[in-house]
Amino acid sequence: MAEGIFLHRAAHRNMSHLFEVDSAGTGSWHVGSRPDPRAIATASKYGIELLSVARQVTQIDIDQYDLLLAMDSSNLVHLENMGARNARLIRSFESGTGSDLDVPDPYYGDGDGFDRVYEMLVASCDGLICSLTKS
Repeated sequence: MAEGIFLHRAAHRNMSHLFEVDSAGTGSWHVGSRPDPRAIATASKYGIELLSVARQVTQIDIDQYDLLLAMDSSNLVHLENMGARNARLIRSFESGTGSDLDVPDPYYGDGDGFDRVYEMLVASCDGLICSLTKS
């Protein structure tokens, strides 16, 4: 959902052309799958179409991208163990988050979990866009 939200928020600011964005997981269990139908439904409520197919992060990603964003501290450690020196928690760009910067995994919860994650990611993506476009 984060990729779709980021691209949507950047497009509303006429800034899509400034960013190259991709999504990949640290695990391989969903490789080749579309997003969870609840994530698709949540994003759709806000005019966001989730088109990506899951893939696993590779060493090429670590080497190619200027910034790698992790949803939680476990994934951040995984990226760092792969050699990423440019990895951060996505919520570190959200103001007023306190000390818990992990995005909860809504997969095993109810549909409301996806709405809560959506709201977190909007705030995080807005903060990220501001951070990346500061002159």
